[in-house]
Amino acid sequence: MAMFAPFTTRPEIKGTFGAVSSTHWLASSVGMAMLERGGNAFDAAVAAGFVLQIVEPHLNGPGGEVPIIIKRPQDDAPRVICGQGVTPAAATPEAFAELGLKTVPGTGLLPAVVPGAFDAWMLLLRDYGSLPLETVLEPAIGYARDGYPLLGRAVSSILPVTDFFQKEWPSSAEQWLINGRAPKPDALFRSPAIAATYQRIVDEAKAVGSDREAQIERARVCFYEGFVAEAIDTFYRDQPLMDSSGKPHRGLLTGDDMAAWRASEEASTSYDYAGYTIHKTGPWGQGPVFLQQLALLKKVDFSVVAPDSADFVHIVTEAAKLAFADREAWYGDPHFVDVPLSQLLSDDYNDVRRQLIGERASTVMRPGLAGGEKNIAEMLALAGSEPTIGPGGGEPTFAPLPEVEGDTVHLDVVDRFGNMVSATPSGGWLQSSPAVPGLGFSISTRAQMTWLTPGLPTSLRPRMRPRTTLTPTLVTRNGEGYMALGSPGGDQQDQWSLIVFLRHVHYGLGLQASIDAPLFQMRHFPASFHPRECVLNRLLIEGRFPVETLGSLEQRGHEIRVQDDWSLGRVCAVSRKDGMVHAGATPRHMQGYAVGR
Repeated sequence: MAMFAPFTTRPEIKGTFGAVSSTHWLASSVGMAMLERGGNAFDAAVAAGFVLQIVEPHLNGPGGEVPIIIKRPQDDAPRVICGQGVTPAAATPEAFAELGLKTVPGTGLLPAVVPGAFDAWMLLLRDYGSLPLETVLEPAIGYARDGYPLLGRAVSSILPVTDFFQKEWPSSAEQWLINGRAPKPDALFRSPAIAATYQRIVDEAKAVGSDREAQIERARVCFYEGFVAEAIDTFYRDQPLMDSSGKPHRGLLTGDDMAAWRASEEASTSYDYAGYTIHKTGPWGQGPVFLQQLALLKKVDFSVVAPDSADFVHIVTEAAKLAFADREAWYGDPHFVDVPLSQLLSDDYNDVRRQLIGERASTVMRPGLAGGEKNIAEMLALAGSEPTIGPGGGEPTFAPLPEVEGDTVHLDVVDRFGNMVSATPSGGWLQSSPAVPGLGFSISTRAQMTWLTPGLPTSLRPRMRPRTTLTPTLVTRNGEGYMALGSPGGDQQDQWSLIVFLRHVHYGLGLQASIDAPLFQMRHFPASFHPRECVLNRLLIEGRFPVETLGSLEQRGHEIRVQDDWSLGRVCAVSRKDGMVHAGATPRHMQGYAVGR
């Protein structure tokens, strides 16, 4: 069997003490510093998560959200911390219909949801961490106050909206422009308003005394019931501001919405595959689609399929098409809709579905179970029905990063005790909603991921979790934490991460080699982000694949779009096996880094 050589762009990190991998070198370094100070993996994840908000502001921010999966050696199973905030109480299809809108705008005040990241990190720190609040927030405050090198890709997100900020969102102009102009790439950049916001939270928390848990609880109140919530409430009620509908609107998010919500903890959704158990979030995220793909691939003999062959790409792509069709047809917030997850992951169901994978590329969406086709038909009729005006919507659907869209970040941590964390922060993009005066940051626009047509699993409902694309992954083996991995990239997250996982499990590649090998992705569904365009049977693939692979895929009917050699995916990963920790990070975009010892 022909196979590409296990090439790596950098050494895989190996050691015994601990390792951190994230989408930015500064966050990875800060996470490692927390381990060196005696903290555990959970302390390191919190500190790194807050730094990512500062140094990758076009990809996430203090007003965003985060799903987190964690594993401790003493616990029987991983746990999920849900940091996905809910839609406002006033967010109803009728409210948007009165405004003459057919879809939720991708930008502005209207698509806001409760920002969930802060409380999720606080819950993780309180219940699983060991370091004080001030210690884990200190690096983020320092970078925001004293400066950090601003990424060129962050500048490329600011440049197209410079005039828009000055004309329509003056609070964002104040935060992100320098004398009315975009900042320069790699120059020292400061976010003093964000630094002041977090410093005030720390100061108010310390005012309650020295008790660690009491300080964390006070910080949560400051954010969701105190001065942060008050500033958001005032700004969102104050005046209409321009959004992607081309008209100005006031927001629906209120202080009451903030006060009524807190992050929660729940069991993971899991699936056994090839001697491993893979853990994901519930169907309020897209996480189970990773598991559905594995269920479809369960009986494939990968020993006779080369990882860079047309057979490999075709089988994985066609399985993804079937799994993502079910995602569209059935996934939503289980607090509001009945998601038939046990059926979707059952062997009987997937034995039947697997037979739909033929020699030719499928050109239609084929959900399973009765009623799925009706849901898909309604979504396809709505997809792309309203154009985007002004700055763009949410996460990019393929690389390279569109200039005015927001994306996501990712981090994984493992420590010497066997604690493991995988987290995918996102939202609160600087280019997607106006900065809240006095706070310095923007609020998540996740409501854009809902439909205004009633009766669908992701139809807009008050105080529901939008079904997001955020999807960390944690893998156990024999009950112990084995691997944590994930990637930014919207609808592609559970495609890129899956390919890396398959290469590691079936071909014995290390983490870094699995990440470095060429990647691909399919588009075969309505995009999760405004304006929700739908593309069917499109296959994006890095140009490093063999010419014969590309030719064979075209012959099988795939609509090929060859991408730059190093353009798809930003996968990070850590693992723990045989008494050692391992870590790898993508070289794509020259930001991600793994550190450890």
